[in-house]
Amino acid sequence: MSTARLPHQDPHRLRDAPDKTLEAAIGRALRAFRREQGTTVVELSAATGLSTGMLSKIENGQTSPSLTTLQALANALSVPLTAFFRGFEQSRAAVHTRAGEGAEAEREGTRANHHYTLLGHIGANTSGVIVEPYLITLTEASDTFRTFQHGGIETIYMLEGAVDYRHGDRIYPLRPGDTLFFDADAPHGPETLVELPARFLSIISYPQERGSPSR
Repeated sequence: MSTARLPHQDPHRLRDAPDKTLEAAIGRALRAFRREQGTTVVELSAATGLSTGMLSKIENGQTSPSLTTLQALANALSVPLTAFFRGFEQSRAAVHTRAGEGAEAEREGTRANHHYTLLGHIGANTSGVIVEPYLITLTEASDTFRTFQHGGIETIYMLEGAVDYRHGDRIYPLRPGDTLFFDADAPHGPETLVELPARFLSIISYPQERGSPSR
């Protein structure tokens, strides 16, 4: 069994619960920045001209500070104004696609009888990454095709059948349960259809600022 460096990110780690109100998020951030810098409420009051009572209310989420007040606090603590809003709960998109309900997709370069089913799509998002998951089905009527290239990273997970898959100058035999994870900028695609029908998941990810990759 080959060894690989484990990712630094724990996929099961829970982030701190997001604050449900903007006032609470600002207060929590203010208290955290102040304590990190070892600044007392009295010292922050002197630096900003705000009363200790007002600072206490802000830290406890009991009042909504004006932008002028927030700017004064940001200057005193040497943090960007936007840092006070990072803990505010934001909506996160999720797409649930039931079995058989994926959208049939025609991709550039797709051959006849190669079925691409888009399993979900989230556009602009806070991660800065676009992910396109496809279920690809190759049938008896499918033909092999020229390799294609596009930006981003692609992951293939074999579900059924067998194909020999080209990536660059290497051929990888893919059987049910096999995974191929690769830089999609290199020429890639099914080289030989070994056992049909063949089905596999193809998950493509690429930076949000770039256009959708052509296939």
